[in-house]
Amino acid sequence: QVQLVESGGGLVQAGGSLTLSCAASGITFSVRTVTWHRQAPGKQREMVARIGLDGVTNYADSVKGRFTISRDNAKNAVYLQMNSLAPEDTAVYYCYSDQWWGRGTQVTVSS
Repeated sequence: QVQLVESGGGLVQAGGSLTLSCAASGITFSVRTVTWHRQAPGKQREMVARIGLDGVTNYADSVKGRFTISRDNAKNAVYLQMNSLAPEDTAVYYCYSDQWWGRGTQVTVSS
């Protein structure tokens, strides 16, 4: 059974940092593209970061320069380092790979 489990969300003040983790079981991240998405209340889910199986990364313009996606193949995990957080980053953050979604982790940024 495939499971993606996000963790690391929480409440942080504007300008702060958080690191989200996505741990996988049942699939191997090292041979797959993994993406982080977020969904704010009343808005569509959007992709914020992508890491290809070749390690190439891509970011949404809204997070470029502030967020960093990385992968630890030994731990079969993908991370999202988020710096300089702003209230507009408040959302539920999800990881996705292949056809599988995690359940998400809430990130709330207070002004």
